[in-house]
Amino acid sequence: MDQLLLVLSVAFIGSSIAAVAGTGGGIILLPVLISLFGVREAVPMYAVAQLIGNLSRVGFNWSKIEFNVVLWFAGGAIPFAILGSWLFTRIPDAGLLKALGVFLISSVIIRRLHPALRRRFVTFWFAPIGGVFSVVSAIVGSAGPLLAPFYLSYGLIKGAFIGTEALGTAVMHITKISSYQVFGAMSPVIWLTGFVIGPVMIAGSYTGKLILDHIPTHIFVWIVEAVVVLFGIWLLIK
Repeated sequence: MDQLLLVLSVAFIGSSIAAVAGTGGGIILLPVLISLFGVREAVPMYAVAQLIGNLSRVGFNWSKIEFNVVLWFAGGAIPFAILGSWLFTRIPDAGLLKALGVFLISSVIIRRLHPALRRRFVTFWFAPIGGVFSVVSAIVGSAGPLLAPFYLSYGLIKGAFIGTEALGTAVMHITKISSYQVFGAMSPVIWLTGFVIGPVMIAGSYTGKLILDHIPTHIFVWIVEAVVVLFGIWLLIK
């Protein structure tokens, strides 16, 4: 019972953060799940819970979603989510994780040093971005902050950022979970635990949405960039 309360509490906090920053909930929740269940169960378990949380953020921000971005992202995400799910049953590349950590931290520094780079972005780039993101997410479980620099550079902020990221990621999670099932990585315990966590993720998303509506744009950008840097550090020490 104590473990369940811990998981649900952390899930609520993580989902609230993700609803404000668009990403980052995995930094908090995934390590707890890994410590309690092991990585092979925690990663697909987190995918089930995260799908529910993402769908709630889609609903809360539906009117602001950039659907053209989602379509390009999904085009790259779906096939590579299948590939990443297959690779998950093999051995993750620790060197890749460290390289991604350096990339994330560098992306924030570069955006701060060169403001002109913040708006030089075109929609079709989200197809390869979706592919890379989906592979990494399927292998390590959480990679949401990988997307943040690109959405910010495209010009999405607050509700548009949250909703667009959530819908694209939800499509990816559906593909991941289906592939995990096919490749034998799912179990009844994983499904049940994921669905138990799900309603708490919805509550966290709603709480985060209430906070988001009162945050100035420049504060929102700072929060997102802070989450990106923290995730990069987490990858470096993982």
